[in-house]
Amino acid sequence: MQQAPVIQLNPADSVGVLRRMLKIGEPLGIAGMSATDLLPRGHKVALQDIPAGTEVRKFGQVIGIASTGIAAGQHVHLHNLSMTDSAVRHQFSTETQWPGLLPEAERATFMGYDRGYGGVGTRNYIGIVSTVNCSATVSHYIAEHFNRSGGLDGYDNIHGVVPLTHGGGCAINTNGEGYEYLTRVISGYATHPNFGGILMIGLGCETNQIRPILEHYKLDEGNRFRTMTIQQFGGTRKTIEAACGMIREMLPGVNAVKRSRQPLSHLKVALECGGSDGYSGITANPALGYASDLLVRNGATTVLAETPEIYGAEHLLTRRARSPEVAERLLERIEWWRGYTSRNGAELNNNPSHGNKEGGLTTILEKSLGAVAKGGSMPLNAVYHYAEKITEQGFVFMDTPGYDPVAVTGQVAGGCNMVCFTTGRGSVSGWKPSPTIKIATNTVMYDHMKEDMDINCGDIARGTDTIEAAGKRIYDLVLAVASGERTLSEQFDYGNNEFVPWQVGAVT
Repeated sequence: MQQAPVIQLNPADSVGVLRRMLKIGEPLGIAGMSATDLLPRGHKVALQDIPAGTEVRKFGQVIGIASTGIAAGQHVHLHNLSMTDSAVRHQFSTETQWPGLLPEAERATFMGYDRGYGGVGTRNYIGIVSTVNCSATVSHYIAEHFNRSGGLDGYDNIHGVVPLTHGGGCAINTNGEGYEYLTRVISGYATHPNFGGILMIGLGCETNQIRPILEHYKLDEGNRFRTMTIQQFGGTRKTIEAACGMIREMLPGVNAVKRSRQPLSHLKVALECGGSDGYSGITANPALGYASDLLVRNGATTVLAETPEIYGAEHLLTRRARSPEVAERLLERIEWWRGYTSRNGAELNNNPSHGNKEGGLTTILEKSLGAVAKGGSMPLNAVYHYAEKITEQGFVFMDTPGYDPVAVTGQVAGGCNMVCFTTGRGSVSGWKPSPTIKIATNTVMYDHMKEDMDINCGDIARGTDTIEAAGKRIYDLVLAVASGERTLSEQFDYGNNEFVPWQVGAVT
């Protein structure tokens, strides 16, 4: 049976989403209506006359206000749909439904690297953590020696040496949020279970000194965790030489660790989207949400993030919060963002991005409603500050910006040892040390960028696939990748440049 060209997601919706481009006069396949404009694929069309000033609905929720009168069959986008503050009343824990974990005998497992009290890794890297931008070049040179010059020959159980470099670390207030976030990220990566060994490198005179990080986060140096500064060792060449020697001493011990069968309680999966389009909230995001539910019921933890991209849809999360306290903590983060954007001359609805708009998204309310779908339907068990260590199991939220590299850096620092990333425009990032599964929202982009996309969910919109079937494929791939199957970004060795800690506050 041929599908109608337009998808109406909810009977209350005043707009539908185009499965394909429609020319003027072509039928919508709904109630005898026809297109009165050229309608791009993935964009919205009015399913009824919408007077100016009237609320416009998609997903059964308000996504904005008609800025002019809109006739049935017209294109609905930036020229006639404007943002409005969400007026939804927040309810706490009114829709919390916990079906419980599956019986222990039925729960899935994966093959991981047991680090004892340090958790379980899905990969076995060695990391070089730069505390300041001044040691970034040296860190890259050291990593290149091992990754490109045969330094890992004979150590086949080590997946590589990862340089974790960034643009900050000095001229910051050590009592401010920016310093707290940076040191929390650094400590989170230094103790991440996907690393079998860590070398932390500073310059020596920077604000972000190594010793306070070790003392505050109770990090002890040993055979697989070493620190050094360039000034201490007498310059760049001597530092590179000494650092290579330290890593060579780590190699036999890191290589000796083998995979063993582990419960999914040791799996923490970051749920992320980037380069979204009009299909994101219809295909890949709800499919990932279905996979998230399967993971949680098997004992895993899934972590939603990007606070500015749940704005306007946070009521869907507060209703399924485990407790009113969890719901309140989420709203506290929303209020922090209102203040943060205001004092920086911005606003929370300064979104979607250029690519989002090209793909059919018009307002942040519309984008947020689709983004929240990644979180499935399980209770919201906890809300974390940026890069905080994730200790609760089940479905949780982390406060991060919407900028993907910064958001995922925080999730990985919190302990995520896997990343699932949905995209409609074609984002191509990877986040070492955590393997990244990229999930396409539409088949046209998937076919065009097949070398970079691990899974296609676009056929859901075509009516030849289902959210449940696609979600089960994502779930199965998560378990396979956690056990060692390589993602496409890993096959290309991508992911060395996505370590981007959140820079907050003045740089002086």
